[in-house]
Amino acid sequence: MWDETYSTDEFVYGTEPNDFLKANAEKLKPGSVLCLADGEGRNGVFLAKLGFEVTAVDMSEVGLEKARQLAAENGVEIKTICADLNDFAIEPDRWDNIISIFCHLPPPLRKKVHAVSANGLTEGGVFLLEAYTPKHLEMPGTGGPPVPDLMYALETLKQDFQSLELIQALETEREVNEGSKHFGHAAVIQFIARK
Repeated sequence: MWDETYSTDEFVYGTEPNDFLKANAEKLKPGSVLCLADGEGRNGVFLAKLGFEVTAVDMSEVGLEKARQLAAENGVEIKTICADLNDFAIEPDRWDNIISIFCHLPPPLRKKVHAVSANGLTEGGVFLLEAYTPKHLEMPGTGGPPVPDLMYALETLKQDFQSLELIQALETEREVNEGSKHFGHAAVIQFIARK
C-alpha cells in the first residue's frame, strides 16, 4: 500500500517538516533521533539539517528512496531502515529522541511500539508525537486513517507513557498543510514526554 502511495514524483506529504515538530525542535535532546514511519523523509531531513544524527524507519522502500533523495538535495545524510514496526527492534537506552508524526498503529501494535519507545530513550531523551484524534473522523478530506481504532486519545497516550515526564499533552484542532495527502482542518493530539 505505502509503496503505491509513494510511487509518484510528488512528495505526497510535502518536503517541509511537520509544524508541531518544527515548533518544538528546541525541546529535543541533542544527539540521535529515531523517526518512526518517516515515509518520504521530510521530518528526518529537517532534523538532520539541525545537526541531529537521524535514523528513519519505514515499511516502504519507495518512500525511503525518496527520503534519501531529499536528504541529498539538502546536503545532509540520514540512515534509513526498511522495516515493519511489528518487527523493528527498538533497543533500550539507545535513542536521545524518538519522533512519531501521524504514525497510526492498531491498538496492540501501538501499545508495543510505545512501550519499547519509552524504554528506548536515553536519560533525558524525548518522545514527540502528533497524530489524529477520533474527532478527526468528523473532518473528511484532510487525510488520516478512516477508522477510530487507529486514532489516538490523550488518556491512551498518558497511559502508554506513564513512565515518562509529561512535557506537553494537548488535543486541539489546527489547519494542516502537509502535501496533498494532509491538507485542511484537522483534530490532532500533540504530545511530548521526557525520560
